[in-house]
Formats: sequence, C-alpha cells, structure tokens
Amino acid sequence: MILNCWIVDDEPLALSLLESYVEKTPFLKLTGKYSNAVSAMNRIEEEQVDVLFLDIQMPEVNGMEFARSVSANTRLIFTTAFSEYALQGYKVSALDYLLKPFSYADFLTAAKKALHWFEMTSAGRNTSGDENESGIFVKSEYKLIHILYDDILYIEGLKDYVKIYTESAGRPILSLMSLKTMEEKLPKNRFVRVHRSYIIRKDKIESISKNRIIIGNRQIPIGDTYRENFIGKLDK
Repeated sequence: MILNCWIVDDEPLALSLLESYVEKTPFLKLTGKYSNAVSAMNRIEEEQVDVLFLDIQMPEVNGMEFARSVSANTRLIFTTAFSEYALQGYKVSALDYLLKPFSYADFLTAAKKALHWFEMTSAGRNTSGDENESGIFVKSEYKLIHILYDDILYIEGLKDYVKIYTESAGRPILSLMSLKTMEEKLPKNRFVRVHRSYIIRKDKIESISKNRIIIGNRQIPIGDTYRENFIGKLDK
C-alpha cells in the first residue's frame, strides 16, 4: 500500500529533512510540500491526502487550526519543537506527535502507525460506509476496535466524542471523532441521523411515538430538522 503524504512546515531546514525522510520510506509518496498552512489549506480539498506531517507554530494559520479543517480520512502526525501541544494534538485525533529534533527512526515509527491504520481500516480508499463491508474500525482507549454493523444499536454524539451502543457490550464504546465523521463512515442504507446528537440503526427500531424512537429500553429524540429525512428513509 502506498500512502500519499504532505509535509507542511515554515522552517526550510525542517521541510528539507522531512522530504528526505519521506523519500527513504518506500510506502510514502510525497504529493505536497508547503511552507505555510494557508497555501496547503487552499489545495488540500482538491487532492487525496492520506498522511499529513504538520508543524504547529506557523504564521497566519497555525498547524492546530489547520488540523481542524482537514478531512477525517487524513491521518495527522504533528512535528513540532513544543511538547506542550501534545494534549491539543490528541484532541484533533492526531495519530502521532514527533518532537523536534527527531531521527529517521522516530519518523518511520510514526509513519508505520499510519500504514497500519490504513491497512486495518482501508480508510485510505474507502471510508464512506461500503454496504458490502461487515463493520467498522474505531479508535478507542489507544487501540483499534472492530465493531460489526449488526451489533450497533445507535450512536450518541458528545462534542468531540461519540458513544457507540452495541448489543454485545455492557457499556458504550467511546471514540474520539465527531458524529458527522461517524455518519460518513456508516452504510446509508442501514443507519440514519435522527437528531444532532444521535444516529440509529433502522432495523433496530421497535416503535416510533410522537418525537421519540424506541430502541430497547432507550427513547431517542427525533430532531425537527432531521424528521423529514428520517421518515423518508423508513421504507428504503
């Protein structure tokens, strides 16, 4: 598997070093090199970027601000001289955090994490909820968990996290991603957004009463802006 990668860093020496590291890594292909986040932001929606090596301290738009606008399909690896940004990196779902100066061995370890992610999830080529797939991989408690679509009851969104409720687990699975990102990963013929905070599996609906959907012993609200779309998908 070959991963398309970009490097974004305002330091010329750091940019050159990262480029040399990418060239030495057989599963990485450098498709973009930028010295500022603004230029990268103007182009990133036009291309498929699997891995983004991103500096944080940059003029105009810093790396953390840029990271929040990047597709959920792109794996983020921060490269910075400031260790205090590590926690913020976790909040934007960064795959790894390289503290400058770092060696090629450190770089390769981070790059292999990205390769492993894409090999396990096939996220680099298909993250839209293929109807032929049996389940989804999510990151939870520092590991990847495979959840079968047939096991999911509903998903609840909580700011930067989702709680995935299943039939087999005694407690929900917590994962750092937005509900919108989760919605994009699920097969649209089986799951539907019914509220700004909820996605449900259609064939688990037991009844619908007024503004509530009953799944097991849980009542899930139907949002006014989602009602028409939900009703329209009931028979599909």
